[in-house]
Amino acid sequence: MAMQENRDNVIEVPAPTPWPMLFAIGLTLSFAGLVTAFTVSMVGFVLTIAGAVGWFREVLPVEHRETVRVTPIAEVIVPAKIGVDYLRVGELGNRAVLPLEIYPYSAGIKGGIAGGVAMAVLAVAQGVIFHGSPWYTINILAATAMANLSNADTATLCRFIPEAFVVALIIHASASILVGLLYGVMLPMFPRYPALWAAIVAPLLWTGLLWSSLRVINPLLDARIEWRWFILCQIGFGAVAGFVVNQTERVHTLQHLPFAVRTAIEAPGLGEERKD
Repeated sequence: MAMQENRDNVIEVPAPTPWPMLFAIGLTLSFAGLVTAFTVSMVGFVLTIAGAVGWFREVLPVEHRETVRVTPIAEVIVPAKIGVDYLRVGELGNRAVLPLEIYPYSAGIKGGIAGGVAMAVLAVAQGVIFHGSPWYTINILAATAMANLSNADTATLCRFIPEAFVVALIIHASASILVGLLYGVMLPMFPRYPALWAAIVAPLLWTGLLWSSLRVINPLLDARIEWRWFILCQIGFGAVAGFVVNQTERVHTLQHLPFAVRTAIEAPGLGEERKD
């Protein structure tokens, strides 16, 4: 409702009234009685009717209003219009998009392959040292997908099983490449001490994750795993993969560039001007 103002700095505003609140309480009690007691609904119905009648009487046929004196403002504030130069993301070294440089995906793939080879060498060395066979750890890894190896004894796990070797190779290669890609994406986000994150922090984090879930993923590996050697293998993977990724030259991010520039379409004025 519009407020009326006169020359004496007095305005008329709608008078305060408790009837809307009483109407809301009554309506709430009416529905609350559906899950409590019929008496609650009856009380709510009475309050709803009383609140509705009182509310209508406040506005019909003439709205109840009251006058309020307004204190004049001591000083009029005039808004000032100031021009603003907007800076596009990436322009003039704007760091709104981080990181500014990332590793190419090929760096993560190479790091994953190199780390996987290092981890495989350590795992085979563990099998030779503790069980006298390089196939022991390979067959345990294959048991993740081969049900016939889930209850195999030590003698069986120490034998060369072609099917198990192929399955273990696929599992190990896939996991190594995926983790290597993760290294390539995440390492640029840690500008300080990347070697520490790659070789120590990250391996310890996913070792803790495997420790809490390995009983479900691979019960045989959970029963036979030697955690100290396993952690050593993870650290070896992280150190080698992180080293390979860090040795790769970074490329500038392209998120802030227009689509035409990212797709190499000739669009003068959208990208940075070349200086001959």
